[in-house]
Amino acid sequence: MLSTLPRLIGHRGAKESAPENTLASIREAASQGARWVEVDVMLTRDQRPVLIHDDTLDRTTTGKGPVPLLDLAELRQLDAGSWFDPRFADERVPTLEAAVGLIRELGLGLNLEIKPYPGQEAATAKAALEVLRPLWPADRPLLLSSFEVPCLEVARDLWPEIPRGYLIWEEPADWAAIADRVGAASLNVNQEWQTAESVAAYRATGRPVLAYTVNDAERARTLFGWGVAAVFTDAPGRLAAELAEPSVRGCGKV
Repeated sequence: MLSTLPRLIGHRGAKESAPENTLASIREAASQGARWVEVDVMLTRDQRPVLIHDDTLDRTTTGKGPVPLLDLAELRQLDAGSWFDPRFADERVPTLEAAVGLIRELGLGLNLEIKPYPGQEAATAKAALEVLRPLWPADRPLLLSSFEVPCLEVARDLWPEIPRGYLIWEEPADWAAIADRVGAASLNVNQEWQTAESVAAYRATGRPVLAYTVNDAERARTLFGWGVAAVFTDAPGRLAAELAEPSVRGCGKV
């Protein structure tokens, strides 16, 4: 499924132009030409998978406190768009079902990041896969990723044929052993800390390297030059346009 991996993946949709992890952001990514989007999934109090990044509601909704303190019905009453721009005041935190339906309608590939509230790692992965599996077309590209090893282990055991991406923030000494244990198909790494040597070490395992979050064209060119296969970007349309232009350093088109 990673054979069609594009070089640019819309991060939380297209979060530079629309409120992250909303249906509006997914639509915006598609309108900017993104072929894949990445979104985050977490559980409500009644165990419903929804799209939200933070452990708390405060930054991206009109709610306060931890996400799993609210049932889905309560969560759906919150405004998840006006913090970004008043134009998005009608946006709500979408269910995973709604997001998948839209992603399918738009013909996009999906990187679903399983992002559990602390202590809910296995439950979040299990609930997300139970929703996603019957909805996702067998011929549509899908990558399941997480920083949390238990989430990847659940994905490995419940849906082994779907590739898994091991997300790395601060590189553990045994990262290669972890990647082997969870059967990772890709290594998704923090771009800020990468060097030519670190990317080479990741690639030496035979896995494609995906880097997050890249919004600068020169940095993207550097990463691609080191062998990074794809980058997650908040601005898929803008970055694509900038990469299509000759580099100011004379590197030519990418």
